[in-house]
Amino acid sequence: MERYEKFDNKRILIWGYGREGRSSARFLEQWCKPSSIEVFEGKREEINEDNYDFIIKSPGIVMEDDNEKYTSQTRIFLECFRNNTIGITGTKGKSTTSALMHRVLTRAGFDTILVGNIGEPALDHFGNISEDTVVVYEMSCHQLAHLNISPHVAVFLNLFEEHLDYYKTLDKYFAAKANIAKYQSESDLLFVGGNVPHLAGRAKTYRIDFNEVPEYDLKLLGHHNTYNAHFVYTIASTVYGIDDKTIRDALYDFTGLEHRLCNIGCTAGIDCYDDSISTIPSATIEALSSVPNAKTVLIGGMDRGISYDALISYINDHDMYNYILMYESGKRIYESINKTDNCYLVPDLEAAVKKGFEITPAGGAMILSPAAASYGYFKNFEERGDVFRKLCGL
Repeated sequence: MERYEKFDNKRILIWGYGREGRSSARFLEQWCKPSSIEVFEGKREEINEDNYDFIIKSPGIVMEDDNEKYTSQTRIFLECFRNNTIGITGTKGKSTTSALMHRVLTRAGFDTILVGNIGEPALDHFGNISEDTVVVYEMSCHQLAHLNISPHVAVFLNLFEEHLDYYKTLDKYFAAKANIAKYQSESDLLFVGGNVPHLAGRAKTYRIDFNEVPEYDLKLLGHHNTYNAHFVYTIASTVYGIDDKTIRDALYDFTGLEHRLCNIGCTAGIDCYDDSISTIPSATIEALSSVPNAKTVLIGGMDRGISYDALISYINDHDMYNYILMYESGKRIYESINKTDNCYLVPDLEAAVKKGFEITPAGGAMILSPAAASYGYFKNFEERGDVFRKLCGL
């Protein structure tokens, strides 16, 4: 595509100047001919909307209403390349599934790029997409909010309580994510997890149940990754006609992404696993079920008001593990569990790691799987995982 003509001679405001905001500025300068470009990082009520024809909103900025004057990187990109795009969302597993999908397509010889929430702003690749390019786009709820266009192939892996500090209710959170399929047509395809409610849209739908997927030979741990791999296998074979061996070989070779239940090394005979991406109870339960020699888990972070009932029940019923609880959400969990000598309340991650090395037997594994957001204590989950690695001496 030579240019994006919609912004020709238009007054453009970039609202938010993080990674996507800076990318939007580059896009406007290279591929558009607006009459003016401004950048703003304040509150919405401070914007004089009459001064602009379009406002490019960065993901994560709270905006309750839909307004045609506001757009986003995701919307601009899909306006141009929806037919090339596999959009992947879900509360958990979307980064791993996106990376797996990209790997399989690359191994099969497709011209493919990986963009979105996984770290590459989509508009940075505006000039790299041909008719045959397959775009794997990891889409967060924030990137999907306020969209009025959906990708040709949509993937909605699962739905759990998350981001309630932003959306307030599960229904509003689901509504944002549901935009991935809402505007699909009969010629589009939707692959959706078994616990995801009905999605409005007209696409041909494939529903995949978490407990009814075949086994794959993977280096990744956990049934949740088998589930992710099955989505990739199904899409690769049915949509793109990739043969069984090519898919399975590519899936097997994938060793995982950082901070997603990865073995970061061994200290004092104790295997250390970084699962800092874990921000919900089911992820922590899955981590303990996936690591064969799991002995100790470090839980806690920002308390966003989500339900911890499932994790509390799990802790009460599984006394074979040590539970070290920290920060605000860890304290809430600690106050709700049956107190036993395998549960500990500590103030922070440094104290949790110290206690973990004291109580985890040699040959066992200690897992950071917080079931909580990192905000308020760390810049993001990546920093939390990096600090854990350092505290483990690795």
